[in-house]
Amino acid sequence: MTRPRVAVLGAVHAHPHADTDSIIGAVRRDLPKVSHQAVYDSLHTLTAAGLVRRIQPSGSVARYESRVGDNHHHIVCRSCGTIADADCAAGEAPCLTASDDRGFSIDEAEVIYWGLCPDCSTTQSS
Repeated sequence: MTRPRVAVLGAVHAHPHADTDSIIGAVRRDLPKVSHQAVYDSLHTLTAAGLVRRIQPSGSVARYESRVGDNHHHIVCRSCGTIADADCAAGEAPCLTASDDRGFSIDEAEVIYWGLCPDCSTTQSS
């Protein structure tokens, strides 16, 4: 694995739900001369290999996380955009059952919950 890919994987692991700009900044702390393109290419390769997961809630830029394979979901703050993981409440993947699978072999479900994070809830209550 190339040094940029290792650095990108480390940055994604250290900063769950980070956007591309944040990942580039983190990678450049270790590899100051790494190009934007090398980071984009690394994210694409790591995502295709199943080592990184790309998520993009409505109205948000793409975010990346290293928590893959467990079919967890996400909670997004409507005010500040903070994203948190939400474990499945109903067992194994896909952890939701479609009322009619239309002949598909479903292996994953993705749910995004929306609301206010604790900090924004406190601010709005004040």
